Amino acid sequence: MMLGKVIGSIWATQKEEGMKNIKLLLVQPISVEDEPLGQLMIAADRIGAGKGERVIISRGSPARMIFQKNTPIDAVVIGIVDSMEVIKDEDE
Repeated sequence: MMLGKVIGSIWATQKEEGMKNIKLLLVQPISVEDEPLGQLMIAADRIGAGKGERVIISRGSPARMIFQKNTPIDAVVIGIVDSMEVIKDEDE
């Protein structure tokens, strides 16, 4: 799992059969300090995340398990982050 920030939506009128009625979001992976990490990704969303929200993303086989057997999904939003607490080591 990883953290991400929703930066937009993707609309595709033509999709694979198993992807009908699945909302697609453009997500920027982020660090716990909200710094961008790596490349943007497209993630499927069934829970209603919106632009600007921090989300929890699952990728690969675990992401596909949420959908029908042959759905070509690589990333999925599995949670919207309400708050987060990071405890820093005192030696840092």
